[in-house]
Amino acid sequence: MYANKFGRLVLGLYSRKTAAVGRSGFSWAAVCQQRTLLLQRSGCVRTQLHATVPCRFSARSASQSTVDPDEVRRFQLLAGKWWDEQGEFAALHAMNDLRVPFIRDNLLNVHRTRHPGKPLGGLRILDVGCGGGLLSEPLGRLGANVLGIDPTEESINTAQLHSSCDPDLRDRVCYRACTLEELSAEEEGGEEEEQCVGQFDAVVASEVVEHLADLETFASCCSHVLKPGGSLFITTINKTNLSYALGIVVAEQLLRIVPSGTHDWEKFISPEELERLLESNGFSVQSVQGMLYNPVSGAWSWTNSTAINYALHAVKVRGDPHTEWAEESSSHPGDHTAATHS
Repeated sequence: MYANKFGRLVLGLYSRKTAAVGRSGFSWAAVCQQRTLLLQRSGCVRTQLHATVPCRFSARSASQSTVDPDEVRRFQLLAGKWWDEQGEFAALHAMNDLRVPFIRDNLLNVHRTRHPGKPLGGLRILDVGCGGGLLSEPLGRLGANVLGIDPTEESINTAQLHSSCDPDLRDRVCYRACTLEELSAEEEGGEEEEQCVGQFDAVVASEVVEHLADLETFASCCSHVLKPGGSLFITTINKTNLSYALGIVVAEQLLRIVPSGTHDWEKFISPEELERLLESNGFSVQSVQGMLYNPVSGAWSWTNSTAINYALHAVKVRGDPHTEWAEESSSHPGDHTAATHS
C-alpha cells in the first residue's frame, strides 16, 4: 500500500512540481514553505537560502574530519541489516543494477587492458563508506582488488562475515574499520617515497557524501590516495526542492519507509557544487547522469534529470595543476594567458 502511494507521489512530483501530491493534502508550495521554516528555526538560513553554501564548505573544512558522530551512531543501529534485501537497504541493493555497470564501463574506457571473465582484473579500488559491502563484493567479482573502509566497526564486521562465505572474494576483497583521512595519513607517513603517492586506480563513494561532515577533506583525501589518472565515482542526492519533498517529507515523515532522520537536506549537494569542489582538488569531471528510483517496482533507471539522485565520474588530473601553472608562469613571466588550469 505504501509503495503504491509513494509511486504515485514520485510520478506526480517528478512530472509536475507544482501539482498537489497524492492523498496527503500538501502542495508543492507548502513543502517549500515547510523546508524554509525548518531551516530558519535551525539558523541555517540568513538572507537567502543559497548563502549557506559557501559557509557550509568553510565550516566543514575546519573540522579536518569526514566523520559525523551522529551518522556513525545511526548506522551502528542498522549494521546487522545490510544484507536484508527487503529491509532498510533494499534501494541500495537495487542500485547495484546501475552503479556497478557505471563504474565498470567507465573504468574500461580508461584502462584498455582486457581480462576475459574479470574485466576489472588488476585494478585496485577503494570503497569509501562501504557499509556491509553491498558494492565492494560485486566489484570484487569483476576481478578488482577492493578495500572497503567504514568508520562503523559493526558494519565492517557484517561485511567481513558476509564475504567470508564466498571463496572467490577472500583474496580480492578486504575491509578495515577506519576513516578516509586516516587511510590517507597512513600513506602520507610512509617511509618509502612510492608509498606517498596514490595507490588506488579508483575510489568509490556511493550514497556517502550526503552523510559526511567535511567535503573538502573528503575531496582532498580522495585525490591523495588515487593514482594520477585514477577515477572517482560518486552517487548522491541533489540539493533541490524535489529531493527535499521526496527524500525527507514523503519518504521519512509521511510514509516512513525510510527511518526518520536518515537524511539532512543541508548536507545534500548539487552537481554544480560538487564539480567545483572536485575541480579545486585536482579532478576533472567526465560525466554526470541522473538516476530515478521507482518504489513500486523497486528498480532504478537512468534519467536526463539530476533533480533527485545522480551519479558522477571524475578523473584525477595527471600532475599537480597548481604546480604546472606556476612552472609555466615562471617560464613566461609576461604572458599569463599561456598558463591553463586543468
